[in-house]
This record gives sequence, C-alpha cells and structure tokens, in this order.
Amino acid sequence: MSDMTEPNRTQNAEGEFEPPVQTRKNIRRGGGAPATRGRTTIADGVVEKIAGMAARDVVGVAAMGSGLSRTFGAVRDRVPGGAKSVTRGVKVEVGEVQTALDLEIVVDYGVAIADVAQAVRENVIAAVERMTALEVVEVNIAVSDVQLPEEEDEEPESRLQ
Repeated sequence: MSDMTEPNRTQNAEGEFEPPVQTRKNIRRGGGAPATRGRTTIADGVVEKIAGMAARDVVGVAAMGSGLSRTFGAVRDRVPGGAKSVTRGVKVEVGEVQTALDLEIVVDYGVAIADVAQAVRENVIAAVERMTALEVVEVNIAVSDVQLPEEEDEEPESRLQ
C-alpha cells in the first residue's frame, strides 16, 4: 500500500481504509447542487416586455408597432385603467434555452435607419440575454414607418370620451 490517503478516509493499523466519517460538511442533502434542482421557465410575455423596453431606449425609435396597432393602442391608453402596452410591435418565440424576436419599429425622420436597427438589435440582445440567460438567436426588425417632425404632436382621433 502507498502512503497516500484518500480524502475523508483514514487508514487503520492494518493499512486498510476505513469508511469516511460523516460530518455536516460532507453529507449531501437534496440530491445535488441547488442550480440543478428544478427548472426555470420564462413566459413569452416576459421576453416581449424586456425587448420592448430595450428597443424604446434607443435614440431614433419613435414608436413600436404598425400604424393600426399604434392607433388602437392610443385609444386603449386613453381608456381609464388602460395601461400602455410595452409589448406593442414585439413578437417572440421562447424555447428552453433560446429565443427569437421580431420587432416592428417606427423611426424618427432623418436618422440612419440601418444604424438605428443595429443599435436596437444590440440593445435588445444585451437586455434579454442579461435578464433571462436565454440565448438570442435572431432579432428581425421591420421598419414600418417614419415619423415626420410635424406628426409628433398629432394624436389619433378617438370617439371615446
């Protein structure tokens, strides 16, 4: 027998290893590391909200969604108790470890659309991956409109009062 000992084991007088002594430190409870004890699922709506907020933070993004969805959203925003939809213009597919996103944006007149799209893509990927630990495999961006300077103050007409 060699002089080397195994961790947490002792040799008796005959040179045989005895079973390890059970201590509070080396008793395993619960069947493994805490990170492996269960699953975390993230709803599509959670990723949509994160992406919507991240896209709106980019300079040059005037709004999210198509003209029709923005009109309905403006009406919904005016209704008492109606909340502003952060997810307007955002569609996602969430898997177990990956997600893919489709964004529909309106850009301000005069900005370089390619630069705004790149900044949106980078900001959305960073926010979603940081907050959810999901791998973002693609962010597709559709620019549905350009907001002209004189359109900024206009609000869609509503028959609701």
